[in-house]
Parts: sequence; C-alpha cells; structure tokens
Amino acid sequence: MKNKKIILAITGASGAVYAELLIKRLISLKEQFEDCSLVFSEVAQKVWEYELHENSIVQLPFKVYDNKDFFAPFASGSSNYDTLIICPCSMGTLGRIASGVSSDLISRTADVMLKERKKLILVTREMPLNLIHINNMKLVTEAGGIVCPASPSFYSLPKTTEELLNTVIDKVLNLAGFETDSYEWGAS
Repeated sequence: MKNKKIILAITGASGAVYAELLIKRLISLKEQFEDCSLVFSEVAQKVWEYELHENSIVQLPFKVYDNKDFFAPFASGSSNYDTLIICPCSMGTLGRIASGVSSDLISRTADVMLKERKKLILVTREMPLNLIHINNMKLVTEAGGIVCPASPSFYSLPKTTEELLNTVIDKVLNLAGFETDSYEWGAS
C-alpha cells in the first residue's frame, strides 16, 4: 500500500467538513501512501470558506491542482493513480461522471479511474434524491464506481458531532483500502 497514489476531489456540495476531516485523517495515515493530490471545484472553494469559516486551502499539506488543469498527472491513465475520492460529491458532478462528460479535471479524472478499472469513490451529499440522481448513481455503480452517501452510522455510539461525521470518513478510508482503527461491528 506504500506506493498508493490517491486524489481527493472536493466539489461544491454542502459538507466541506467531511473533506476537512478526510484530509486530517489522510495526514495521519501518510505512511500508507506515496502521493495524495487535491482538486477543488470553483464552488467547493467558496463552500469551504462559507461552511468552515476559513481560507485554509492554501495551507493544505498536499499539492492542490486547479480544476481546469488537464495537464495534471492523473488526467491520464498512464500516471498510475490508484484511487479517486470525491468528497463531498455534488449531484452535478455525479451527473457529469455518469454521462461521460469530462469538462473539468475532476470529471476527467473520474473518467480515467473508470476506464482504467481503478477505485472511484463518490461521497454524495444530497437529500431527498430524485430519479435522475438515482439513475446516475446506478450508471456510475454499473461502470465500477462506488457511491458512498455521507450517511453517518450510530452503532458505534458516537459522543460528539466529529465522532459521528468520522463514521463516514472511516467507511470511505476502508473502501479506499486504508488500514484504520475504525469501529467494527461485533469486534471486542
């Protein structure tokens, strides 16, 4: 797993706190991967500032690529990245991926992950869902992607909001193949 190369894409869906917590966890797991790159959609940057009340994007410990940078290494399958996590994933991003529209770096990278049979994890943030959302989730799943709605779990008896939100982050990290100390049902 040490040679794992991952991309974290952050879209404009509400839920910037999920991305923030995921970045913090990735920092703590840095011995488990070789490279982590970040891509923010234009709206994601605004939502990040609005919801988190900070402009800390410039202080992040991973290289940040512009969403219009089609020369980023992971815009090509020859770069050998393993996993793309889109967290949070807007329904617009999901729709572009489902229809094969690669109009920005995030949707192009998702297209690369699907065509190369690599891991694509979409942490969707929307409710209720309409039939278009559901059909787009079906298409992405049939193409090999993983739709992981940001639905916290309660069986670990989280005591704080951050613990509750981290139940989603733990699931995402497990899906991406990371070894974590997350709660396991039935484990003592």
